[in-house]
Amino acid sequence: MTTRAVEEKERVCVTGAGGYVASWLVKFLLLKGYMVHGTVRDPSDEKNAHLKKLENASENLQLFKTDLLDYEGSVPNPEARFQVDLIEPAVVGTRNVLDACLKAKAKKVVVVSSTAAVGLNPNWPKNQVMDENCWSDKEACKATEGFNSKDYRGSSVSYFTTPTDHHSRVLKTEALEYAEKGELDIVTVCPSIVIGPMLQPTINASSLLLLALLTDGHKTVEGTDRPLVDVRDVAEALLLVYEKPEAKGRYICTSYQIKMQALAHKLKSMFPNYSYSKSFTEDDYEANLSSERLQKLGWKYRPLEEILRDAVVNYEEKGILHKA
Repeated sequence: MTTRAVEEKERVCVTGAGGYVASWLVKFLLLKGYMVHGTVRDPSDEKNAHLKKLENASENLQLFKTDLLDYEGSVPNPEARFQVDLIEPAVVGTRNVLDACLKAKAKKVVVVSSTAAVGLNPNWPKNQVMDENCWSDKEACKATEGFNSKDYRGSSVSYFTTPTDHHSRVLKTEALEYAEKGELDIVTVCPSIVIGPMLQPTINASSLLLLALLTDGHKTVEGTDRPLVDVRDVAEALLLVYEKPEAKGRYICTSYQIKMQALAHKLKSMFPNYSYSKSFTEDDYEANLSSERLQKLGWKYRPLEEILRDAVVNYEEKGILHKA
């Protein structure tokens, strides 16, 4: 990955800049000398205060009030928004971001999706590794409910969030239409469940996975095989595909596949005094995702023990967990 001189001040945009993955992306961009324009709903909100404390933020970070459902960036009537269908804003938001990229003549768009756009394919051969050629089935996405990390979408480098697997598939289709027309240079990264330390003050959805294992000793947990990846490794993957001219198409971003019971045992061996889940359901599902294509581009990921240690220590420092 090339290091860019601070004086070049190459400008990138990160939408939803105060989010979990976005905050780490902003941090790494600032450390590499980029001029970062971050879009948030309210720059003065305390939820975004952590961004202003990042290294180089005072010189190279500007936050802008923006609503992705409005191309001009104004905020729609909250009551009207409440009544809008879930899929429509996802599609409209995607188009607005990509239209803005076209207007700004963005040199590259990084779309941050999720493995929800990959792994829900009942027709994929059972024992075949799921690679970038695998696409989730639209009907399966509509029918599936349950835990999944929030999906992310992006642009130059910028992205926004949506909450469902079906959104992930729909929004990916929107981005592909632009790519196929040759209007934008679009690269897509599909992270699995994202864990690791948080920069933002509020708890994000995927962090609840570890917190549940650490604190829900009286509850039964699904014993599902989960594909995991560290939030910092995701942010570094986004930088990698942005900076590598040869990066094209779609990249799965996942590091480990582990049963929840095995993950609980590993956490307990490192932090023995928390109230761990003791009961796990049986589940024969096995995640079968490959990040080989991303690794060939130069991506590396952290050891699982480092990810878990840094996450738990981070939760303790934030007061989410109390040291035993």
